Amino acid sequence: MKKMILLIILSILHQMGYTQIQIWAAINYPHSVTDSVKKSASGISGPGKPVTGNFFGGHVGMAKDDIQVTQENKSKYADGSAIVKGLIPNIKPVWDVHMRDAVIIVGGDGNYYLTGSTGDNIWKFNDGVEIYRSGDLVNWDYLGLVWSIEKDGGWEKQWRNHHDRPVRSVWAPELHYIHKNYFIVLSMPPGGISILKSTTGKPEGPYVHATDPQKPLLGGIGPIPASFLIDPTLFEDEDGKVYFTQGPGNFIVKMKDDMSGFAEDPHPVTLLQPDTIPQHHINNCSRNLYNDLGFEGTTLFKRNGTYYLGVTDKFEGRYSMMIATSKTIYGPYTGRYEAVPCNGGTNFFMSKNGDWFTCFFGDDSQAPWREKPGIIKIEFDKTGKINIAPKQPEFILNK
Repeated sequence: MKKMILLIILSILHQMGYTQIQIWAAINYPHSVTDSVKKSASGISGPGKPVTGNFFGGHVGMAKDDIQVTQENKSKYADGSAIVKGLIPNIKPVWDVHMRDAVIIVGGDGNYYLTGSTGDNIWKFNDGVEIYRSGDLVNWDYLGLVWSIEKDGGWEKQWRNHHDRPVRSVWAPELHYIHKNYFIVLSMPPGGISILKSTTGKPEGPYVHATDPQKPLLGGIGPIPASFLIDPTLFEDEDGKVYFTQGPGNFIVKMKDDMSGFAEDPHPVTLLQPDTIPQHHINNCSRNLYNDLGFEGTTLFKRNGTYYLGVTDKFEGRYSMMIATSKTIYGPYTGRYEAVPCNGGTNFFMSKNGDWFTCFFGDDSQAPWREKPGIIKIEFDKTGKINIAPKQPEFILNK
């Protein structure tokens, strides 16, 4: 089955124009090298603090490529023009903590749980998965590092070469409440995916591998082709069946009941009505005439009998989630539109009172900040299309 998945990915990459696939390798770096990386910054983001005052243009954290965003250069890396243009509301972060790929769920106990890529510099390393809890989306408690690479990891402990430097970091972890238990899916650069399960039925764990701890569920520790598999997500349907997809959302596959692996061969995702406008895709891309949703950060959910598949792309320069829908889990999916500007790499969730939200973290220059968790309230029109709700919660608005 893994061979089948690999062949599908290779075929898709070839269609996208990637005729050469970079190979990465697990490397036994000297301790002096890895210790130097770990001493360069903190591997956790920590408890954070409530957001006070006018956040717009305030501290915005770390941008891509190790560039520290400062008051002097924030207009280049986070100028808030999406707010100025009226594309998104004038929001502020729900919690002042450094985080990428923010995802919020409602747990089995009725609390909200937030996680994402944390640490000072996830491009090099971090310590593992951190989780935050809230009863109202306003006040958040820090549950700490619930899974440590060093203490709890299997294959994940290995340092690898990524862009000619050592890296060991958890990317885009997600917490899911499935089968009345908590599961974490995570990826590690330069590609490799694991699924963890709580041994206590509690979101704080402890967590063990649901899949083989000595090798990734997908991807690889190198050197193998197409090892760059990241951004996994899970979705539990109304009948209890659980589905997996990752990265560009180019296949969907059903999981075994115990979440230990795949129950079937993957189903390639077909997108009808492709968007062929170059400005609606990542720069300089020649991906099969743009016949896909995006390139990373996928999400999957269901509302009123309709499946929503989201994948992140650069839409007119914004890091946004592209949405397509289907009446069946495997598709084909139809339509492709920017649901909420600048909300790429996150998820959608229904609150306890039935309202719907999308998460937000800021990963483009049009966003109001960089790498902080936020939310935007959404609504669905009569056709099921996602729109930004005209009235937003007071606690996320900048005043």
